[in-house]
Amino acid sequence: MFISAAVLSVLLAVVGLAAGLPKALLKGSIPAQLQSPGGLSPPLVRFIGLAELGAAAGLLAGLFWQPIGVAAALGFAVVLVGAIGFHAKSGDYANPETRGNAMAPAILTVVAIAAAVTLVLSS
Repeated sequence: MFISAAVLSVLLAVVGLAAGLPKALLKGSIPAQLQSPGGLSPPLVRFIGLAELGAAAGLLAGLFWQPIGVAAALGFAVVLVGAIGFHAKSGDYANPETRGNAMAPAILTVVAIAAAVTLVLSS
């Protein structure tokens, strides 16, 4: 079970790093889209990015101490549920052009929960 937990944790850590770094630095197209009119404030975008980076670090640390990994996976799931809400509010699920990108947080939420469960079962 530990191998499954490790694979899911590393996968989520890579995603968290890739998603969080541009938001934390407020660089690139994703932070700009999130800050579009009616969107999120720059400090909130940076906070979300830092939360994603923290989750990535916690998931990797969780390979050595499972409780921190479980907390990081569940925290990442909470951030992803917020992303689902943001996409729903923006109408991304109704638009065929943006639906694909909007599905990523939903899929990753399931992966984050699976990572938490496998970490619990591997301890």
